[in-house]
Amino acid sequence: MGAAMDIESSQTGGMAETASVAWTPAPSELAHYTALQQAALVRTRAVSAEELTRSTLATIAELNPVVSAFVDVLGESAIREARAVDRRAHGRNPRLPPFAGVPIGIKDLNLARGSFTRFGSRAFERLFTPFDDATTARLRQAGFVIVGKTATSELGALPVTEPDIHAPTRNPWDLGVTAGGSSGGAASAIASGMIAIAQGSDAGGSIRIPSAFCHLFGLKPSRGRVENSYGREDGSILYTCGPLTQSVEDAAAMLDVMAGVTVGKPHWAPLTPETFQELARRHQRRLRVRFVTKSALVETDAEHEAAVVRVAKLLAELGHEVEEGTPLDGAIADFLPVWQRLAADCPVHDWSKTQPLTRWLGEAGRHVRREDVERKIAKLSREVLAWFGEVDVWVTPTVASRAPRIGAFAKLEPRAMFEEAAKLGVFTAPFNVSGQPAATIPAGLSSHGLPIGVQIAGRPLGDGTVLSVCAQLEEAMPWRDRRAPRIPG
Repeated sequence: MGAAMDIESSQTGGMAETASVAWTPAPSELAHYTALQQAALVRTRAVSAEELTRSTLATIAELNPVVSAFVDVLGESAIREARAVDRRAHGRNPRLPPFAGVPIGIKDLNLARGSFTRFGSRAFERLFTPFDDATTARLRQAGFVIVGKTATSELGALPVTEPDIHAPTRNPWDLGVTAGGSSGGAASAIASGMIAIAQGSDAGGSIRIPSAFCHLFGLKPSRGRVENSYGREDGSILYTCGPLTQSVEDAAAMLDVMAGVTVGKPHWAPLTPETFQELARRHQRRLRVRFVTKSALVETDAEHEAAVVRVAKLLAELGHEVEEGTPLDGAIADFLPVWQRLAADCPVHDWSKTQPLTRWLGEAGRHVRREDVERKIAKLSREVLAWFGEVDVWVTPTVASRAPRIGAFAKLEPRAMFEEAAKLGVFTAPFNVSGQPAATIPAGLSSHGLPIGVQIAGRPLGDGTVLSVCAQLEEAMPWRDRRAPRIPG
């Protein structure tokens, strides 16, 4: 095991995979391999799934008290799952699913068998779940080893992860600032080196915002691409589950699993001619690209503007037709009743146990009629699609400024807190309303040493195009070697 070992391309579930890695036994380095590389290590028996899982659990034990990324660690069940993978790998027919043996975190808005699901709230402290929801079931079927539940803001309502049931989730790049939200625990866990990949969900930027703050790739798939976790009708629903990863290829392969392309049956979005992993590898024809750096709703930091311009220029150099566009019109108040109704739909029996902002949203939302919200979403969607126009891709800031300090919103009254927090989602939320796919890529560091994200948004159901463009950018401006400082345990 101590000798260097190269793992060449291999087959994963019928998909060609390039996973050239140099094996090292150092446990602290395992999470810096991509998830597909970790799967290749397990499949070629360079490392066992149990070894990989135990290494992950050791890193979580060391670092989680510092960053509060995991709210529940499923050590015993994770080791059992890993041993089952190893038995299968040593069996007569050792064909493994694409992510066999790879540790993953499940967001605490999702149900995972044998764990508590608290939704970041005291109102759900005792909700034990003996089964998986639709999302978790797909991930488990793909061979992932579930090592724990990752932190979320209460009911996923805020773009920072600071519920009152545990310490705030911290950003490994600077422990004094937020990791973002609501998938903040997922982002912090990857950026700190606990795991290589995580599941998140996004209703207004909740995958993209923490990914941008933590120097990760994060994808919000198209509406209808991934089955709703709770079996709800989702013709106009804002949120969807998606991947947070270190690489575009990991995200594409995980989307294949979540969308049922390679595991299970597809959801209602039409099948693509190829897998998303294959589409990500395909360099697109000359695309029409527009970019914008500003919004009337929030001031964009100069360094974030410059990052968007750099990406736009790079896309032009890669052969795409690039032009500057105009900002999207709108007001934060337009989004408020939609968010209030979404909060009110959560099955909270005792709102007095929730935090002031969540309670304010939920109680107001009970007086917002669903048919009014449906009309509001339809109107806003038409406006976003009209602004998007006939181009293939838009490039925007993911967030207009750097990650806020921990507790930056804590002393504000609920309405003021909502208005300030909503500014973090000015560029991301429109694509939840329209249901379009959108991703964030790492685009360098600010002068404060904090990550900057740039958003790539595509046409309706254009997930493959978004992934392909992001893969081109990853090849042209590699980001994986840039890591957060090592956190002292």
